[in-house]
Amino acid sequence: MIEVSFVNYMRDLLDLTPTSFHRYLYDEINWESRLIGILGARGVGKSTLILQHIKAAANPEKHIYITAENLWFSKHTLLEFADSFSNSGGEYLYIDEIHKYAGWSRELKLIYDLHPRLHVVFTGSSVLDIKKGESDLSRRAILYKLEGLSFREYIALRYGIKVPSYSLDEIIANKVDVAELEYPLAVFKEYLATGYYPFFMHDNYLVRLSQIVVQTVESDIPIYAGMHVSTARKLRMLLSIICGIAPMKPNMSSLAQELDASKNSIPDYLNYLESAGMIGLLRDDTKGLRSLGKVEKVYLDNTNLMYALASSEPNVGNVRETFFFNQMKVRNNVLASRISDFSIGDMTFEVGGAKKGKKQIASAQHGFVVKDDIRHGFGNVIPLWHFGMNY
Repeated sequence: MIEVSFVNYMRDLLDLTPTSFHRYLYDEINWESRLIGILGARGVGKSTLILQHIKAAANPEKHIYITAENLWFSKHTLLEFADSFSNSGGEYLYIDEIHKYAGWSRELKLIYDLHPRLHVVFTGSSVLDIKKGESDLSRRAILYKLEGLSFREYIALRYGIKVPSYSLDEIIANKVDVAELEYPLAVFKEYLATGYYPFFMHDNYLVRLSQIVVQTVESDIPIYAGMHVSTARKLRMLLSIICGIAPMKPNMSSLAQELDASKNSIPDYLNYLESAGMIGLLRDDTKGLRSLGKVEKVYLDNTNLMYALASSEPNVGNVRETFFFNQMKVRNNVLASRISDFSIGDMTFEVGGAKKGKKQIASAQHGFVVKDDIRHGFGNVIPLWHFGMNY
């Protein structure tokens, strides 16, 4: 028998959950799969996503939402809860913040194997690797990753202007049309500073975002990676270095010296920060042992982090590049270009301001100039804000 407190907690949350706006991932999830993982950085809206799904369910009494942080689990197990819920006729179990529960992978495997009629959806830090831990869930779980708001989603949530997403081919053909958005450039600047996370309408947004960074670096990553306090401190130092000079071409030896760490540890630190949604690693097109190219540049993950963590106004050129990389890597394999800023497939992109010329892409087979501060595109000149319509 499920305790009433869990049901009441879920009902209270459902009452507070808005349904007028859904994230891009909502309709892409196959909710009928038996084991679903929704991963993402703190604050991107994972909990809201699943609560919206429960609220829309035909039989919500067969659904239960819990958080792995609940004190009930200090004396009980997830398997106990799943047993009781399933025996009571429950069919859909949603477990939030799974990474806060010790032994999560082993118990999810047991729940999956012992309750074939039970559908389980769990959310967790994007640092999670389901192939690691006590049990490999890779053959059982279908994973989805939720990113922060695209510019398209921001104008839908902030201004109620809903437009479909555009493919990259449509964007470079200058087919983006948002007629309802009267002042796109002004709204775009809002988004760059304070529009990436769905809690942007709350007070003290940048302070909240700074707190999320601290929690991610000091709690989420160390818990997952089993780091010692001294190692977690080096992770904080590395992020601080990146904040000051990103985008940067990483010198592993110099970074190791600054952090008083092994040179071989730096790539792991960078990968942890990237997985946690703190930074973005732009690689070249070579393939290594991990089927990943060499890291050419390190960016902060999104432009809001630049405004929240920088000691002064971020460099506008760096903001532009960060936005392009952040928005396009969700749907595309973005690599460092040998002649310009970025490449996607056989296309080359040079990012700059309204006066940016075409010199860098002169030798490119399919070259495009991505310009900030222009409303409309022409030929191979594409407005920067159009690339925020890809998801």
